[in-house]
Amino acid sequence: MNEFLVAVAVFLLLTILVGLLRVLRGPTPADRMLAAQLFGTTGVAILLLLGKGMGMPALRDVALLFVLLGALATIAFVKRFWRRRAVAKEEQ
Repeated sequence: MNEFLVAVAVFLLLTILVGLLRVLRGPTPADRMLAAQLFGTTGVAILLLLGKGMGMPALRDVALLFVLLGALATIAFVKRFWRRRAVAKEEQ
């Protein structure tokens, strides 16, 4: 069972590499932000799988911290995007 969990974690790591292409080639900032969210959620899943598979419960705490940081990053992006959009409307 532990080997299976680690194998799934490695597969998820490969999906992060595919998401890196979207960050590099993303046509809009929103695409890049969604790819960054993919990194966050997949990273949390990897940490949870490795924590369970390797018997390291401290990784669960790190995963929870990453969840909080990901939520704050999303809020910051949305606030910045709305502010930039409001300024653009005022200039028209």
